[in-house]
Parts: sequence; C-alpha cells; structure tokens
Amino acid sequence: MMSAKKATEFSKTSCLHNICELFPFNTLMRRLVFIISLLVLCGISATAQENKVQNRPYTDLRTFHFGVLVGTHLQDIEFVNRGPQTITLDDGTSQEQTVVMDQDRWDPGFTVGVLGELRMSTYFQLRIAPAMYFGTRHLTFHNLSVLDNNGNPHEEVQDLKTAYISSAVELIAAAPRFNNHRPYVLLGINPMLNLSGKDDDYIKLKRYDAFLEVGVGCDFYLPFFKLRPELKFMYGLTNSLDTNHGKRLRSTEMVPYTNSVTEAHSKMIALTFYFE
Repeated sequence: MMSAKKATEFSKTSCLHNICELFPFNTLMRRLVFIISLLVLCGISATAQENKVQNRPYTDLRTFHFGVLVGTHLQDIEFVNRGPQTITLDDGTSQEQTVVMDQDRWDPGFTVGVLGELRMSTYFQLRIAPAMYFGTRHLTFHNLSVLDNNGNPHEEVQDLKTAYISSAVELIAAAPRFNNHRPYVLLGINPMLNLSGKDDDYIKLKRYDAFLEVGVGCDFYLPFFKLRPELKFMYGLTNSLDTNHGKRLRSTEMVPYTNSVTEAHSKMIALTFYFE
C-alpha cells in the first residue's frame, strides 16, 4: 500500500499538473509554472521539517533593502475583431472586406530590473521594482474576402515587438519564516511605458498601459544572499490599441488589416528571480 507521505506527494504533483493544463502556454512555460509552484509548495510544507540553522537570520529585519531581478515572460494580447468593414479604394470605389486577426503563438521574452523593498511589519512588505520587459507577439491576419487559388484566405503576419519600461508597486504578504524558506503572495499595479512601435506596422500599441498583478513566490535564504523565485500573472487594465494608427498609414492596402480590430488588452505571465 502507498504510505501517507507518498500519497500526499502524489496528490500535490497531480494537482500541479492539472493547474498547468489550464493555461494555454507553450511547453517551456508550463514546465516553469510547474517548477515554481513546486518550490512554493516545498516552502509551505517546510513546517513539517526539523529546525535547522538559519542563513542570514536578520535580513528581514532591515527597514529598507535593495536587489536585482532577471527573468523570462510570455506576452499575450486579446483582440476584439471588427468584422465586415467598408474600404474606400484608390479609384474611389468601395469594397467590403472581413479580416480576422489573433496572436497565434507565444515567444519567451526577457526581463531585467532592480528593486527596493520596505518592511511594513513582520508579514507585509511594500516593493517597488523598476524593470524592462523585452518581448514580441506574433500576429496573423486572415482576409476572408481575398482568397487564393485553393480557396484559402489571404494571410499577413506581423511580429509586434515591445520594449516596456515599468515600475511595479506591489504589496507582499508573507508567511512566517521556517528554517530557510518563506512563501508569500502578492498584489500590485504596474504602469508601463512602451518604447516600441513603427508607423508602417499593421498594429501599433499606445505608449502607456497599466497592469494588475497577482502572484506567488518563495524566499530561499542562502548563505550569501536571498533568492526569490516568483510566478506572476499580469492583466492589462486599458485598451492598449492605438486606434488612430490607421489615419497615419501611407499605404491604403494596409488599412483593412489595421482597422480589423477595435480593442486590444495585453496580458503577461512572468517568471522572475530576485536576488537580495
């Protein structure tokens, strides 16, 4: 028969696999989600271990401290398609076209930044983390009104590259430290400035956006520094689509694709490692 300890571990592992199946990200990010969730569960279950010598026992007693962060992330974006639209051609005639568009894959991006953290109480910290997010979104347009010889819709693609400067403000609620582990949850707001975007792209995003953040992580107290792996979900709060972009296009052939969507809401999932 399976022992109680093995049954518990099997139950946790099965649960994590079920959680990963809920997110439609690629295999790499799903593995990262599984790993960080497993680390958090290890921190939570640390209370069942014996007491050990604590590394850096006074590090959490500082009023304010700094650190650096690096990580990876996936950028997603949710569009609202316009549907049929009337296009005025160069010769003055009108034509109805229907273009549908969506992001068809997820490409890992890169994150780097610094942090400053204020100790509010034993269990709560306020963190400010200026960072840069470099990433891309692969977009595919299907023009249902223009068909090839095989009857397939005409396709156009765009790599929507983004370089965000952000300054997240996050409230951290941490469990009591046991040995060299301390799990936590966080809630925050992250305003971002988009430095990328070209006038000859089909889709262009606004310069400013803001994200709501929720996440989990776990502090690992090592002999010379504190390592904090963290998994964070970020949801855009505004319509990030530049709706005036179509008016600045030089080529009228791009207009049906640019005007094929009316709204865009950004999302991200980020795996970050903090070193303090």
